Formats: sequence, structure tokens, C-alpha cells
Amino acid sequence: MISLKKQPDGSPQTRKQAVAEPSSSRIVPKPVPQSQTQDPRRYQIEQLRRRYSPKESNAPNGAMSLVFKLAPSDPDFPFELDHLQCDIRVPSEYPEERPALFVKNKDIPRGFGINIERGWDKLVDERPGATLLALTRELDKNLEMFLSEQKVETVKLVNFKDTRHVEAEAAKAEKAAVEPTEPAELTPAPRTYVPEPSYTKEQIAAAKARRATEVRQLESRMGRMPMYRRSPDGIVYTLSIEPKRRSELPPGLQTVQSLHLIIPLIYPLQNLRIQLNEADPKDAEPLEDLFSEKAAEQQQMTLMSHLNYLAQNIHKLAKQSQAQVQAQAQAQAAKAEALRATIEPKGADEGNAGNPTPSEEKSHIQVIPRPPEWSLVYGEDESSDEGTDPEDGDEGGVALDTGGTETAPAVADTPERGTMMSFPSIELHGIELIQISILSLSVKCERCRTVNDVGGLKPDVEKTVSCNKCATSLAVTFRPQLVHEHSSRAGFLDLSGCKVADMLPSTFVPTCARCSTPSLGLVSVRGDAVTNVCRDCHAKFTFKIPEAKFLFITPGSLPPPTTGPRRKQDKLGLHAGDPLPGKGACQHYRKSYRWFRFSCCSRVHACDKCHDDAEDHVNEWANRMICGWCSREQNYAVEACGFCGRSVIGRKGKGFWEGGRGTRDQRTMSRKDPRKHKRIGGSQAAKKE
Repeated sequence: MISLKKQPDGSPQTRKQAVAEPSSSRIVPKPVPQSQTQDPRRYQIEQLRRRYSPKESNAPNGAMSLVFKLAPSDPDFPFELDHLQCDIRVPSEYPEERPALFVKNKDIPRGFGINIERGWDKLVDERPGATLLALTRELDKNLEMFLSEQKVETVKLVNFKDTRHVEAEAAKAEKAAVEPTEPAELTPAPRTYVPEPSYTKEQIAAAKARRATEVRQLESRMGRMPMYRRSPDGIVYTLSIEPKRRSELPPGLQTVQSLHLIIPLIYPLQNLRIQLNEADPKDAEPLEDLFSEKAAEQQQMTLMSHLNYLAQNIHKLAKQSQAQVQAQAQAQAAKAEALRATIEPKGADEGNAGNPTPSEEKSHIQVIPRPPEWSLVYGEDESSDEGTDPEDGDEGGVALDTGGTETAPAVADTPERGTMMSFPSIELHGIELIQISILSLSVKCERCRTVNDVGGLKPDVEKTVSCNKCATSLAVTFRPQLVHEHSSRAGFLDLSGCKVADMLPSTFVPTCARCSTPSLGLVSVRGDAVTNVCRDCHAKFTFKIPEAKFLFITPGSLPPPTTGPRRKQDKLGLHAGDPLPGKGACQHYRKSYRWFRFSCCSRVHACDKCHDDAEDHVNEWANRMICGWCSREQNYAVEACGFCGRSVIGRKGKGFWEGGRGTRDQRTMSRKDPRKHKRIGGSQAAKKE
């Protein structure tokens, strides 16, 4: 029984509640070791020794240097950093004087090292009574935040040799030798100062949060690609790219296979940039600049959206960039031509005014000053050789390929071959991508039209099976593709000796639309809806495949080669409908109306004894036979022909041969059968004798 007592406010209070609330006088602080109280510097250094086993040395001003490696403890640490080389300087007057941290990693840029050192100083200021070991743990927890900050600008000192006086003397000598007649208006205008944009802390924090989310999505989707690489600072990503229309690209861009995606630390406040690999710089650089401009205009798009846009429209961007380069070259060439036209008449008039002698007495050497603009344009030959396409100037339009234009062949073969597999009415709820990991099909043999099941098809792995009826080799290769809301194509099938009949229960791998985490394999079949929960963010997703369609595009691969030379089939000269000689019976079995085709040599013999007498090897099981009544070859049957229906073992149920399948009842046996009266009364007659 629980006793109640009144509280000051009049409400009852139980004894358990009174016990559960300890008084503040009984709460005592955590005990402090006596060694820490007497000598805190020595005690805290001993903690670091036991935890990290640092290398100790004497630093200037009587301080102690402790050098050790600090490995990030976060399992989801996003940077490729195995360990942080720390050098903690503990002053002799510690804890009155603050400790210092120096980063010794050579693979980390100095600007990021300064960020870590400033973060250490901030931790020391925020936690004045914390030990060195506690500060080190806090550094480990905040290491990702320090490395994500904007890199501190550093200065690099280089040797410089002053040659301005030499250049000035050379310029005076050149001016004295050649006096250019440049008008005053041709001097280039001074460059206007453009201040760098400044951002608030809220804008930078929002940009970093968005960058982290989109980079995580990029890594989850592209991290499984073979060409995927990431720089140690997390800024440059090497990704593979497959242009949609490679044949329409310029020759210098048709060999592109990968690119460098440069993501600034405060993206999208700073523009996104790319660098195309395996490409001609002359064609790649204008395209890279045009992509940066497009990315700056469409800042609401994610990184994956930018990559998909580039892969789908790289041929359009290439034509637009070439049109811009040609337009600039023509404009500057026209400007240079106009400048030459204005300078030459003026120089001719000045020459005639200063020297009125006849033209045949003039010197054949004439000095013409070079305008400064000519060094910034392409030559006239280059601009005249390059033809311009009037359709290239349309921004945002689709450039059509004319009939007279020659396009170079694609470097890589198009993957659209074989039989295309698609899900036209697929339903995806909470799923951004889905892919088939293990496919099972039912295929129809092209020789005998028998349906066979082929399961366990893995991506790009050929699987060979034999037909259940005619033993023909069937080969199937599956090349998957990603299915999403804008593409229902599931992949392509390379078939040999068969055609697709239907899709059997297969394994699908969906990717969550919220966190881009691929789920485990889920088995589904046509018409079945599958619902599951993401293992990372616990979001619910559902997919359903109402129908699966197969479209024949091109023939698949050649049939797989058979093992060894193919045996020649012996020609028997038989005609369907005519009986065999002697109706298929032989001297060994007179009531067996059929011939057999033995699997050991694929030859035809009347029985096993006839085979052994004619061949040089022992017979094996015969899997096919030829009816003695109609001469039609078929699979082995025990009693009757599958075509004419007549018995091949004599009278059905009356024969004694065929391995004991006949009758042994003396009442139903034929009177001509020697076994009917065999051994009847034999024992009794022997006893009488």
C-alpha cells in the first residue's frame, strides 16, 4: 500500500515520487584526481601519451611538442583523409598559457590547414577548463566542419628579377626606329574594376548545406561507375559521360569518355565548371565556357540535372559554341579590315604631302605599323576557311543535320541492338531510379517452338542453356539500363537460337527518391505491386509493372559453337507414311516394330545387339526412335507411336519383351508363345520319376 501526503499546493504526493526526486544538497561534482590538481600539465600530457603515443620533442620557449596521427572517427566522413598529422605545442606555463596546434599534412592545402588551426583556437577559447584530450576529441568531432569552410588565401613567395629598365630601353629604340601613326582613339580603354561579390553567413551556410546534399546524391548515383574519382579536397570529381548523339559531335569531341566536374566550396554561389577529357582543347574549351554560362543561368537545377542535361544536349552545345567562336572571329576580322582601310589612305596622304617626288623614285621598302587589335583575332585564312551554318546561330534550338554535311562515324557502337525490353506503364511512387539486377525469362526455341525457362541472368554475363525438347543451344545476354519517370527502357537482350516469350519473377533494385539510397533486391513479376521502406531514411516506396514489352531491333549474337566436330547424319532414304523394312523388327526382337537412334553415336539401329554388332563401342541409351509403321522419327515412347498411334511392341499388353513390361499370365498368353506351357508340371514329373 502506498501512503499519500499533502504537498504545499494541496495535491497528494506518493512516497515513490518523494524518493525519486533527490535533494540538491546531495548532488556533488565529479571528483578530480589528486595528480591533476597538483600538476595539471603533466597529468594531461600523460593522457595524450596513453591515448595516441605521440613523438615528443622540445619546442622553442620551453614548450613541449607532441606529434601524433588523429584518424577521423566519423564513419560517414566525406573527405579522403586517412589521418590528421597533429603537432600540439604545450607551453611550460600551461594551463595559464593556451596550447597551439600545427597541421603537418603535406596532402592538405595550406589554406585548409589554417582553417583547422583556427578551429582549434576557437575550441580552446570556448572551453577554458577542458583538458588536452577533451580538446582533441572535440577537434575530431568538428573536423568535417573545419574542412568544409572556404579555403584561406595564402601567398607564395617567388624570385623576381627586375627587367623593366631593359624593356623600357627596347621600347624607346623600337619607337625611334618605327614611328607608328596610330590615332588616339585606337588605344584600348582601361579595364573597369569589378569588385568580388560578398555573401552573408546565412547565404554561405545555405549554399554549403545544398552542396552537401547534392554531392551526396551525386556520389550515391555515380560512385559505382568505373571512372569515378574524387580529389582529396572534395572539389574535383572525375565522372564518365556517354553523349546521346556522339556522331553529331565535332571530330575533336567524338572521343570524349569522361569529364572533370569542378564544384566550388560555396556552390551554387560560385559557378559550376567542367573539363572534358580525351578531347581536342580547341573544340572543348568553348563548350566548357558555354556550359558554365548555362549552369549559372539555371541555378535551381541540381548537379545530377546538369550532368543529364550535358549528356543529352552536348551536340547542341557544341554547335552553339562553334557558332559563337565563328561569329566573334568574323566580327574581329571585320573590325581589323575597317581599321586597315582607315589607316592606309591616311598614310598615303601624309607620304604625298611630305615627299612630292614621282612614285617611280620612291623606295620599295614601306613600313606599316601593326595595330594592337590584330594580335587578338584569328587570321583571315582561318576565318574564311571555316564555313558557318545559319542554323547554328539559333540559341536554344535543335540543330538539324543537313543532307550535304558529312558526319564522322561514331567511335563506340550504339548499344541499341538485340531485343529491347521496356515497361511502358510502370508506376513509381517514392522511387527515382530502378534497375533489374537478376532477370528471369521464358524463351521460345526457334527450332521446335518449345518454351524454356532461363533464370539468373546477371548484367553483361552470357548464359547458355539447352532446349528441353530438341537440345538446341540457347544463349541469352542481358544489358540493363536505369528506369525512371522519363524512361521506361529496362535494357537490351542479345538472344541466340530463341525469342523472348515473357518475363518471369525477377529481382529489382529501387533507389529512394528522398535520400538516393539503393534498396536491397526485391522480387517482383508483371502485374504485381511491391511496397517497402527505405533502410536509410525509412521512407515508404512502391513500384508496379503492369506489362512488359519486347521489341526486336537487330539480330542477336551468333549461336554458341558446339563442342567438337559435328557428326554427319546418316541418310536412311525413308519416306514418311511408308513402313520400315520388316516393319522395324530384327532377328533379335521380332515383335519390336521400330528402330532406335542411339545417343552415343547418333546412328540408327534396330536394337542394342544390332548396334553392338555394327559399331566398335558399347551402346548407350537411345533417346529417339523411328516408328516401323510410318517411318517418322520422334522422341522415345514406350508403347505407341506419337504420329500414327500404332503399337510398336506388338499387341498392346500381350507381349513379353520390353524389359518385363508385357504379360506373364499364362491364361492371357498366346498359345504360340513358348513360355505359356513352360515349367508346368515339371517338379511333379521329376518327383514321380
